[in-house]
Amino acid sequence: MEPLVNLTSRVAVIPEADIDTDTIFPARFLLLTVKKGLGRYAFHDRWTVSGVEAPGFPLIPGAADPARILIAGRNFGCGSSREQAVWALHDLGVRVILAASFGEIFRSNCFKSGVLPIVLPQADLDRLQTAGILTIDLATLTVAAPGLAPLAFEIEDWRREALMNGWDDVLVLLKTQADAIAIFEAARRAAAPWLFPTAP
Repeated sequence: MEPLVNLTSRVAVIPEADIDTDTIFPARFLLLTVKKGLGRYAFHDRWTVSGVEAPGFPLIPGAADPARILIAGRNFGCGSSREQAVWALHDLGVRVILAASFGEIFRSNCFKSGVLPIVLPQADLDRLQTAGILTIDLATLTVAAPGLAPLAFEIEDWRREALMNGWDDVLVLLKTQADAIAIFEAARRAAAPWLFPTAP
């Protein structure tokens, strides 16, 4: 995954509450399982009407200056567990989503795909919606906007480390549990050497 340390971007705002994963990635596209190219289906039924582009929606595939930060309503990503919802947003260019709350599985899927979900109080989100441009800094765990004092946010330390290094779940285990893995492998090799044949 591409590391995420510091990001300054234009902001897209979709303030409605309870936007579910079927709205983010409609079910009729679920047979598509390759991540690359899924961005064209993100919010498909919001930015098109009968196949024709509807003006005004803030996240449209192929935009010249895509918003990489999304401010959403509470309970964003509720509903089903489909990973394609996050894959499509990531392919569209979204790397950070701010909301008052997230669907639990959607939030977990965000971290697995290199997207940072940030929880902030609704009052802070309301102020940020008019900022136009935000800077997200994982090193300081802050959200900054022109003319506003930086806002602090929290995520688990291991998730922060994974995002900043671009680690997927396998690399998280290999990097954080290397000593335990080495101890287990050495003990296993000593207890059952026949499982580890030497090269001729």
